[in-house]
Amino acid sequence: MKVICIGNYPPRKCGIATFTENLVKSVISASHEYSADLEVEVIAMNDRDQVYDYPNIVKLTIADQVKEEYIIAAEYINNSGADLCVLQHEFGIYGGNSGLLILSLLRQLTIPIVSTFHTLLQKPTFHQKEVLKKIAEYSDRIVIMNPLAISFLTDIYEVPAAKIIRIEHGVPDFGTINTSKIVRPESWQGRKVLLTFGLLGRSKGIETVIKSLPSIVKNHPDILYVVLGKTHPHVVKHAGEEYRQYLEKLTRDLKMENNVEFLNQYVSESELTNYLLNSDIYVTPYLNKAQITSGTLCYAIGGGSAVISTPYWHAEELLTEGRGILFDFKDYLQLADIVIDLLNNPAKMELLKRNAFEYGLTITWPQIGFQYITMFKEVIHSNEHSFKTKTAFEFNIPEFTTLHMERMTDETGIIQHANGFVADYSTGYCLDDNARALLVCLLADQRFNDKKYERLIYKYLAFIMFVQNDNGSFKNYITYSRSTDEDVGSDDAFGRAVWALGLLVRIAPNDSLFQSGLDLFIKATSHFHEINYARGYANCIFGLYHYINRFPDQEQYVKMLTNMADNLVELFSHNIKNGWAWFEPIITYDNGLLPAALYLVYELTENQKYLDIAEKSRIFLESKCLVNGHLTLIGNKKWWTAHHETSEYAQQPIDAMAMVLLYDCAYRATKNNKFIDMLKTCFSWYYGNNDLNLPLYDSQTKGCNDGLEEYGVSRNQGAESMIAYLTSWLTAAQYFEK
Repeated sequence: MKVICIGNYPPRKCGIATFTENLVKSVISASHEYSADLEVEVIAMNDRDQVYDYPNIVKLTIADQVKEEYIIAAEYINNSGADLCVLQHEFGIYGGNSGLLILSLLRQLTIPIVSTFHTLLQKPTFHQKEVLKKIAEYSDRIVIMNPLAISFLTDIYEVPAAKIIRIEHGVPDFGTINTSKIVRPESWQGRKVLLTFGLLGRSKGIETVIKSLPSIVKNHPDILYVVLGKTHPHVVKHAGEEYRQYLEKLTRDLKMENNVEFLNQYVSESELTNYLLNSDIYVTPYLNKAQITSGTLCYAIGGGSAVISTPYWHAEELLTEGRGILFDFKDYLQLADIVIDLLNNPAKMELLKRNAFEYGLTITWPQIGFQYITMFKEVIHSNEHSFKTKTAFEFNIPEFTTLHMERMTDETGIIQHANGFVADYSTGYCLDDNARALLVCLLADQRFNDKKYERLIYKYLAFIMFVQNDNGSFKNYITYSRSTDEDVGSDDAFGRAVWALGLLVRIAPNDSLFQSGLDLFIKATSHFHEINYARGYANCIFGLYHYINRFPDQEQYVKMLTNMADNLVELFSHNIKNGWAWFEPIITYDNGLLPAALYLVYELTENQKYLDIAEKSRIFLESKCLVNGHLTLIGNKKWWTAHHETSEYAQQPIDAMAMVLLYDCAYRATKNNKFIDMLKTCFSWYYGNNDLNLPLYDSQTKGCNDGLEEYGVSRNQGAESMIAYLTSWLTAAQYFEK
């Protein structure tokens, strides 16, 4: 059995590095004891361009912010002959927003994965929640150290309970330590010692202990509080030694300099053992209840310390049955009373120590190593790796809701942009969004027959009517105060209005709306001769397609349709050369709509030339967007030309919608079932089957995030993104029902 472990590793100095080293040593030791053939390798994470002198067990490193190195590591693991990958997860280890870069590695692995979660948040951010959910999806087992974590994982992160296993945080076997080698530090001689150790940061609450000292000193002037540990590297990076300096000043202000000792150092396990066994009372005064695991607390219990702690989650669980005493957050007077009581009652303190020590003997690293290796064998020999064989579109589709679209809509229409999910009134309104919102509501009304959609149809139609000019063209942008300096909007905006009006003519929920839509549509056709660009042609084709489906015998509209299609064909013929098979010399946005429009024209006319160009352009677009087994959209930071590759970011929902519509049109024109699978793959982009492995759809707000950025998801949820998602849902849902 070969296992590869990913995480921090010594000589990098942090709690996860120490845990990983102890875990690796413990499973190797357990394998020897139980005659199991085991080989272990480590892939170590490097932070902020740091390089460490690792031992030989570390075979590869990953620079946390370098995306390519995660892919290299995945290839290494897949080719290494390993049977299992073990991941240590803690926020801050891996690069990208909330560590999302590790997902690109896990996604590529072809072997089972076991992930140990060191932190679970009850109120995670969007990125924290979605990254953890995706890690859990890729993992065959999730190891947690606190039973409370089970309900968190199942209720908040939607992890199946069958995947979760509890294995406690290991501790050294203090029962085998040679006490003759334990040496009391000189400064501790003749003192009663309170000890706190670990990386320093404001959440540790050390000031609570310092504030308790004046009361304790009055009763026990020999008391010494030792703060052992360096400041957390992330704290140093952002705030320097400000917290330590605050603690030192507080000590001076309280005149407790003779009763506090700061040991600003990172200690080895043997040094830590020496300090623990020489202390009298161990204190964890953390300020935040939401701490699911504390390695320092486990070590204190294992060492048989008399432990006093604030009631954070792990302390509440671990210090039951007389293994410690809890005090309220920040209550330094209560802490002082507890310390004084223990120092006044040695027998009571000894009972605490004995209870802690006896429990510590049940969670020693040799026993923890055996539990891990037993679980490794079960995972390797099981047949539960179902996620490895799932197709991209096996996912649960959320219920359809226009909640966020309605939230963004006022009496004038739909607001363009949002700050987060809150409408940003300063951005005003645009024809683009209101036309597409009309499309959504028409399709939703047709599917669900809910009167609320009719009310919204009226509102968006009124906006389109308001911005149409006398010559049939449209203004695009309107301020929040309903003013504009614009005479005529873009071809794109015009075409989208024609598309929405054409659909209204086809499926209006009542005659009054039909007549209004018909008048606006016919008026718009007088502006068709002014259209010059590919997307203008394509959008108009969609509108004409719907109109002709309502009135198939009106030949002049079929002629308009074929004229628009011929313009696209001419653009394609002009630009095709040297392997470049596209309508323009550059691939930009809304790309799927161009071949989609020609599929629609072929469906109506059965003219082979439109199908030929639709097929050629579709295949060319696929060569750019569907080469990784999932949809990779053209990033808007840098468009794709024949001579220069594109930027992968930012990828936007409107482009995913265009791809969904492309395969819908292709299927309806050809009845080729492969297009259904392609459509589902593109639709799954919204739910995390994309380059970041993260969803664009926000299950909390019912909105859609604005795009994939290089290291995270844009958390703004504007109108265009929401409408793109809803249009995609309404288009794709029918295929999931077949």
